[in-house]
Amino acid sequence: MTIRISRREVLIGGLGAAGWVAAERAGSALAGEAPVPARPDRSAEAPSQPVSVQRCESFQPQVLREKLAAALDQIGGSGPLVRNKTVTIKINLTGMSWDPAFNLPAYETYQTHPNSLSALCAILADAGARRIVVVENLYWDQPIEKTLTDAGWNVGLIQSAGGRKVTFEDTRNRGSFPGYSRFQVPWGGFIFPGFDMNQRFEKTDVLVSLAKLKQHATAGITGAVKNFFGNTPSSIYGDDGPGEHALKHRAAMFHGGRGKPPAGSPQELAHGLPNKGTVRVPRITADIFGARPADLNVVEGIRSISGGEGHWNQGIALVEPKLLIVGRNGVCTDAVCTAAMGFDPQAEHGQFPFQGDNHLRLLASVGVGTNDLKRIEVRGLPLAQAVFPYQPRAKPQG
Repeated sequence: MTIRISRREVLIGGLGAAGWVAAERAGSALAGEAPVPARPDRSAEAPSQPVSVQRCESFQPQVLREKLAAALDQIGGSGPLVRNKTVTIKINLTGMSWDPAFNLPAYETYQTHPNSLSALCAILADAGARRIVVVENLYWDQPIEKTLTDAGWNVGLIQSAGGRKVTFEDTRNRGSFPGYSRFQVPWGGFIFPGFDMNQRFEKTDVLVSLAKLKQHATAGITGAVKNFFGNTPSSIYGDDGPGEHALKHRAAMFHGGRGKPPAGSPQELAHGLPNKGTVRVPRITADIFGARPADLNVVEGIRSISGGEGHWNQGIALVEPKLLIVGRNGVCTDAVCTAAMGFDPQAEHGQFPFQGDNHLRLLASVGVGTNDLKRIEVRGLPLAQAVFPYQPRAKPQG
């Protein structure tokens, strides 16, 4: 399910005073607090699409390409999806450093591996993609290619694998575009009714989430859906925003409920919820993914970490599930990912591993996709053989 927006909903202008005045006039319908709309529970009718699970033993490029191609073939193939189209790939480079974990590079433990991206770009190029754009919201004021090179990536190898169709864009601000695109949450939103984002998320035919199979200290699990938390630009939602030179993450506003988006951008709803990260982050995650869902979801779990999303979390451990999980529907894909980690994707809010709200349960309730494993066809490796328990279940309190 892809939400398209009209040209009238594109927010034109910079982040200077004049730009925000114009934006305020253009976006007044979404500005200011509004009540959370009433909505029925649509979980029972949420759509289901097949998910492929593949055993992948290593990051070796040819192995990755073979297994990823097999997974894509099992869900309908990549050709019909990408032929003669612009494809945008959102990678997962969470964190503001490239510090290793367990004496291994960040990309082998808690970030997207460059070989995963190379394999995907090669498959998409061979399938006839016209253009491939790799995006991420980063925290350095320099070209994204330099940032990736500094982190140990071979950018030229990725471009070569993608048949010279691959470019890179930092979506932390508006970049080379004249303004921002507005994406509205179809059900009205849990926390926000809409978001302003880099226009690349509109000016693409196919949007891919290339994520890591790991837990998350606030959202419970990281997968294809949580990966899109980083789609929202620091220039609007970052701790040092608004402004085109903002370089910080979105902790104050999104995690803590401190501060507001600039005038003219969609404002937080009058939801009456506590300003707790374990409530806000899952709900904002659901809002962001619902506003602009992925058309394809690829989750790599060859080697990863349990217990959190990065080296900064306490109690993390190195794990090697040796899995690739691929699907068209992000909620279905992450439901299988959650089960592969040994957890229940239908867990109640606050039930382990979800420290607070379960964002998959929220998205199912508004009909984005089912998190009910009984309704999801798993192709390839049987799910029972794929399960790699990340952590023992938490003991009941009291």
